[in-house]
Amino acid sequence: MAEEQYQQPSPLIPANALQNTLRPTPVAAPASESKRKPTALELGPKEFCRGTGRRKTAIARVRLRPGSGKITVNGRELENYFSLPQDQSAVKAPLEATNSLTAFDVWIDVYGGGSTGQSGATKLGVARALVQANPELFTTLRDKGYLTRDSRMKERKKYGQRGARRRYQFSKR
Repeated sequence: MAEEQYQQPSPLIPANALQNTLRPTPVAAPASESKRKPTALELGPKEFCRGTGRRKTAIARVRLRPGSGKITVNGRELENYFSLPQDQSAVKAPLEATNSLTAFDVWIDVYGGGSTGQSGATKLGVARALVQANPELFTTLRDKGYLTRDSRMKERKKYGQRGARRRYQFSKR
């Protein structure tokens, strides 16, 4: 009976068209697994965990490798480059929050902006590099706000005004 109900495919549809649609598709590896960056333990001798931070017009490129805790900014020691204690503590904050201040050597290349903008950019770059080195630190750094990009920028000057908001003095008479 079942064979009598079967109909021949139409001559307009090729015979192998149904076979192509029923063929199982190959399962690929998850995209997140193929694009995953190596953690600090999986790094080779000359490889680094990297992070980029931005704040206002400052950009910091951070390289991180297991080591003794040395921090170098533009080829100088941290204390020599950032003279203000608040800028030094901002750079060290993600490392202190994760108890890894002496676990990693940090190389920072930073340019643009002023000292406070550069220290803020460096803080974000260090936090991102730490997450790449150890993904388990993500929640700790996120909860403390070190992975949040501060998007505030200087507002542009408007024509007909003295600045972004300041206007020329108005005189009635």
